[in-house]
Amino acid sequence: MGLSHKLEMRQGQSLVMTPQLQQAIKLLQMSNFELQAFLETELERNPLLDRDEKALMAAETTRQPTDMTTELKSEASTAERLEAMDTDLTNVYADEAKADTANREAAAGSSDGGWSSLRSHSGNAHGGGDDMDYAQNVTREITLNEHLTDQLHLAIHDPARRLIGAHLIGMVNEAGYLSGELDMVAKLLGASLSEVEAVLGILQGFEPAGVFACDLKECLAIQLKEHDRYDPAMQLLIENLDLVAKRDFVGLERVCGVDHADVKDMVAELRALNPKPGNAFGTLILQPVVPDVFVRAAQDGTWHVELNSETLPRVLVNNQYYARVSATAARDTDKLYLSECLSTATWLVKSLDQRARTILKVAREIVRQQDSFFLEGVSGLRPLNLRTVADAISMHESTVSRVTSNKYIGTPRGIFEMKYFFTTAINATQGEPSHSSEAVRHRIKRLIEAETAKSVLSDDQLVDLLLAEGVDIARRTVAKYREALGLPSSVQRRREKRAYG
Repeated sequence: MGLSHKLEMRQGQSLVMTPQLQQAIKLLQMSNFELQAFLETELERNPLLDRDEKALMAAETTRQPTDMTTELKSEASTAERLEAMDTDLTNVYADEAKADTANREAAAGSSDGGWSSLRSHSGNAHGGGDDMDYAQNVTREITLNEHLTDQLHLAIHDPARRLIGAHLIGMVNEAGYLSGELDMVAKLLGASLSEVEAVLGILQGFEPAGVFACDLKECLAIQLKEHDRYDPAMQLLIENLDLVAKRDFVGLERVCGVDHADVKDMVAELRALNPKPGNAFGTLILQPVVPDVFVRAAQDGTWHVELNSETLPRVLVNNQYYARVSATAARDTDKLYLSECLSTATWLVKSLDQRARTILKVAREIVRQQDSFFLEGVSGLRPLNLRTVADAISMHESTVSRVTSNKYIGTPRGIFEMKYFFTTAINATQGEPSHSSEAVRHRIKRLIEAETAKSVLSDDQLVDLLLAEGVDIARRTVAKYREALGLPSSVQRRREKRAYG
C-alpha cells in the first residue's frame, strides 16, 4: 500500500479557551477581597481604567446620616432588643478582652453613656486637641515571639545562653510548642546538650505558662507545676490522657489510686488548663467575612435579594483619555498598545457586570429553593444540588459551582457561605419528601443535647427516633454525623454525665 499526500476540508466545533475567557472564569470564582486586589493591579497596569468616583460618592450620599440623637436612641433600645432575642451582652461580647469588658461596663454605668470619658481624653499630653498624634495611640497586638524575647532579655544575661534562648524561641510554633530536637540545636550552636536543656528549663518558666513544651502532656505538667498541683496522682492522670479522653473514670480511679470525687476534681482542674498557650498571642490576621449578597424580608412576605453595593467593584473606561492620547500617538507600537488597553478595559468592565448579574441570579434561585430555611432555621433546609439550580436558571453546573465558591449571603439568621445551602438528601419514610442531611445532623445534635444522665441515647435509639419523625437513616450514617459533630459515643457521654451530673 503506497503513501500519498492529499488535502481535505472538514467542519467541526471546538471550544477555544482564549486568555480573556480564562480570566472571566477566574473572576467568577474570586472572592470580593481577591477581586479588589486584582482590580488594584489592573488599575495600575492599564492607564485607560479609572475608579468610578461618581458611584462612590453616590453610595456615600445614599447612606443615612447618623446624628447624636439616632445613636443615643439606638443605644437605649439595645437592652430591649437583647431581651427580645433572649440573650445578653455576655453573648454579644463573648470574645472581647478583659480590659475592653471593663471599659464597656464603666461606660454603661455612667449617666452620659461614656461621652464624658471620651471628652476628657480628647486632647493630647500637651493639652491641645488639634495637635494629637494619632499614630501614637494606635495599638498593635504583640506576637508570641516578641513576648518571649522581652522575657528572655530580663531572665538571661549571659550572651551565650541568650543566643541559645533566642534560637529556641524561633523554634516555638503558634500554639506555643517547641518544634525540633535539642541535640540538633546543641550541634548547630556548638553548645553542650546539658547547657541547652538548662536554658530550656528557664524558658519553660516564661509566661504564658506551658510554652516551650514538646507535647501536650508536658504542656499540662508545666502549668500544673506553676500552680503547685503536680502531685503523684495528677502525674498519673497526665500520663493516662487516653482514659481522660474516653471519660473512663473507673479506670482513672484505679490508675491514680483515688476515689471518684478526687478524679472528678482532678479532671475539672485539667480542663481549666490551656492546651495551646501560644494562641493567646495571635500572629495570623483574620480576614472578616463580608457578604456578597443580602437577603431581607419584604413586606409582602417574600424575600428581597440584593447585591452588597460595598463589595461591587466600581471601574470604568476612560474614553476621553483614550481619544486624546490616541490622537497624538505617532508610532504603530503606541497605537497597538492603546488598542490593547482599550480592549482589555472594555472586556473587564463587561465581565464584572456579567459576574454581578450571575451572582445575583444564582443567589435568588438559592433563596427561592431554600425559603423554608429563612422561616424555620436549619430544620427547614431542603436537599439541593448544583444541577437543580443550574437547570432552573439555564446555566451550566460548573458555572454555578464557581459562583458559589468563596461567596457569602447575609441573612436575618446570620452569614452563610453559598455552598452551605447545597446539601445531600436523606430518604424519608412513607413516600414523604426527602430530608436535608444538614437538617438531620442538626436534629441529631439537638437530641443529644437534650439528654440526661438517665436517658443517654445510643445510635440505635437515635435511628428509631428519627424513623418516628419520618427520616429513613442507617445507624452507620447516624454514627458518621455524630462523629462529624464532635460528639462522643453514648458510653462516653453516659460516663461523663454520671461524673458531672
